[in-house]
Amino acid sequence: MTAIAFKIPRLTMDQFVEICQMNPDLRLELTAIGDVIIMPPTHSWTGKQNSGLTAQLWNWNDRTHQGIVFDSSTGFTLPNGAVRSPDASWVTHSQWDSLTEEQRREEFSPLAPAFVVELRSSSDSLEKLREKMQEYLNNGVLLGWLLDSKTRQVEVYRSGQRVEVLDSPATLSGEDILPGFVLDLRKIW
Repeated sequence: MTAIAFKIPRLTMDQFVEICQMNPDLRLELTAIGDVIIMPPTHSWTGKQNSGLTAQLWNWNDRTHQGIVFDSSTGFTLPNGAVRSPDASWVTHSQWDSLTEEQRREEFSPLAPAFVVELRSSSDSLEKLREKMQEYLNNGVLLGWLLDSKTRQVEVYRSGQRVEVLDSPATLSGEDILPGFVLDLRKIW
């Protein structure tokens, strides 16, 4: 089952929040042009992979105290107005501290994480995920990984650079965005 997009008149943020509150069992995103995307539940294998990915990111951050880790249920309001939920994400303390207390507590904090990961499940369109990764970059994300467990390919998205495609890497480096973070993909695949 693939994600379903509904084209309805552009919603205000309050209307989107209301739809989310009325449908707490649905995973929803809002595109910059007003499409509401209903995403199916994650398949078991993908959920296992995502849990391992988030755990590694969280463990690194717990040791280094360099920022804040968010899981796949977290939505962020990007500068273009889209509300997106990466499978894993990380923001710097300075990003988080730049928000007001009210913005931190809003349903979908208004910021683009410094780092995002999308993990392709069998129900995901690779082209749609690539568009989403580009949208992240266009809105201020500095580093993003698109992990395709079917092909064991990784697409590395960096601000201002071409996408790098890696075939079956054993690890990925957080580079200078997440200094010292190394994702062990052998635990994910």
